[in-house]
Amino acid sequence: MQTAQMQQSIFGHFAILFLIDLNILTSYNICIKYIRRYNDMHSTVQTLNAPQAIGPYSQAIICNNMVYVSGQIPINPATGLLEGDNIATQTEQVMKNLAAVLTAAGTSFEHVVKTTCYLKNMKDFQGFNEVYGKYAVSLPARACFAVVDLPKNSLIEVECIAEVKE
Repeated sequence: MQTAQMQQSIFGHFAILFLIDLNILTSYNICIKYIRRYNDMHSTVQTLNAPQAIGPYSQAIICNNMVYVSGQIPINPATGLLEGDNIATQTEQVMKNLAAVLTAAGTSFEHVVKTTCYLKNMKDFQGFNEVYGKYAVSLPARACFAVVDLPKNSLIEVECIAEVKE
């Protein structure tokens, strides 16, 4: 009787250890599947029709059918130089750059849901809005800030988030 109880107890311990190992393995597989799924849903957007990144970042990232476009400044991608010396000209170039990245991501201004705009001088707000309004056809949510300085001494930078329709 005692031997049968010991065997049953030992078997019970092995069963528990097996289940623990099975749970660890299952958790590991779930993590690996999640990581693989995340990497499958995550891609980098790169186009020559917009300025190349001037730092360690991507022009845009697509994740979960949304594209997150890095801030664009008024660099002309053909020349690599800052375009214009006033808010209207610079805003026009920024919006062209955003359009190029959105197109490369398979979307457009019609699907933009959020923009963040940085102006070097809030006195340029009206001039910026006049040009911005021609492109912001989806009337996205927006934040607009005055900042002390911007890369390459530009007057404006805009970033956006848009849906990518499949």
